[in-house]
Amino acid sequence: MANQNDPKGLYALVDCNNFFASCERVFNPRLHNKPVVILSNNDGCIIARSNEAKALGIPMGAPLFQYRKLIDDYHVIVRSANFLLYSDMSSRVMQTMETLSPDVEVYSIDEAFIHLHHADPVDFARKLRSRILQWTGIPVSLGIAPTKTLAKAAARLAKKSLQGFCILSQPQEWENELKKMAPEDVWGIGRRISQKLSRLNIHSAYDLIQCDDNWIRKHLSVVGLRTVMELRGQCCLSFDEIPEPKKSITCSRSYGRPVNTIEDAWEATAHYAARASEKLREQNSLASGISIFLSPHPYIPGTPQTTYVHFTLPTPTSFAPLLIKYAKLGIEQLFSPGQNYRKSGIILTDIVQENAYQTDLFSPPSPKNIKHSQAMLALDSINQRYGSHTLQFAAEGLLKSWKNRQDLQSPAFTTNWNELLTIHAR
Repeated sequence: MANQNDPKGLYALVDCNNFFASCERVFNPRLHNKPVVILSNNDGCIIARSNEAKALGIPMGAPLFQYRKLIDDYHVIVRSANFLLYSDMSSRVMQTMETLSPDVEVYSIDEAFIHLHHADPVDFARKLRSRILQWTGIPVSLGIAPTKTLAKAAARLAKKSLQGFCILSQPQEWENELKKMAPEDVWGIGRRISQKLSRLNIHSAYDLIQCDDNWIRKHLSVVGLRTVMELRGQCCLSFDEIPEPKKSITCSRSYGRPVNTIEDAWEATAHYAARASEKLREQNSLASGISIFLSPHPYIPGTPQTTYVHFTLPTPTSFAPLLIKYAKLGIEQLFSPGQNYRKSGIILTDIVQENAYQTDLFSPPSPKNIKHSQAMLALDSINQRYGSHTLQFAAEGLLKSWKNRQDLQSPAFTTNWNELLTIHAR
């Protein structure tokens, strides 16, 4: 754990530039300097854009059909999301950071905090940007400051900087920038709170840090006061090198077509249950509850759009076949013949750590549970070594005709032997 009281310590926020589009460009240089957009599951909405696409006025979250003409007119490159590729590239970027600093906190798929103790921030920023670009092909920006909230603010400025990093290490430096920053652009202050602050005549982040602590606690709660103290340069947010395990896990997707048979709904939900159990085992946890939900098609305003059923499990578990059994049981209770459905999913709840849950005093470890753990360990080991879904459960189906549409997806260049990049020499 990094010493957050170290007065010489600085935080760096490393942010991958246009991460999804950058991953596509690593394996297809023809996409460089061209507008690129990435679509959500089922190719419905735009969830990521290159700078060139942003310059054309294509907004985040826009439905693809609304911008089809503009996309065609400007020859915008469109790709379906390839989360397997993005996740693998993210791991490579994070591993590269760890070669220069042991104190890395992964914040999201494309962001991480690094605690700099006595390193020269300028030298560190240049070296890190160069190494990540050389080793992974992903361009990154760095914001460096005494607190995590100020580092996030500095990272916004770094995006516009030619050198790719911004350092706010002195009070005068960050106060000058906070005068130009709207409250809604501060990490932890959303649009709704920003509107409230505007009504209270606070129009910049600098105005906010000038307020009295009691006034801030009254209007923004203790959480808001903590954010303001971070903006003043006082470190209030801890540095977590090991992320906290999730308290609940949801796995769900919209179907690629309307589903009207219980067999297809079974298959899809079993697939989600298997994937959720895998996530559970990745964080060494067990689930005590499982909820299953099913959403009809089409959307009809004023009618219940999603129905749920919940089961409490006999004992906490991460055993995929048992979760699949309850997933199928839930679908049987929710499914109505003759109805079309657009989406299903599961939510694992009451999650506890594998080595910290209360067992029954009079029940010794069951040989059956030991075999379950060994079977899941073997399954995960094979899939990690030979690629995701190398082994899967028969209940998940083989053809998966319900699977969401991803017609424009690039190959799994880094995770599938059959889809490795091919280079033709002339």
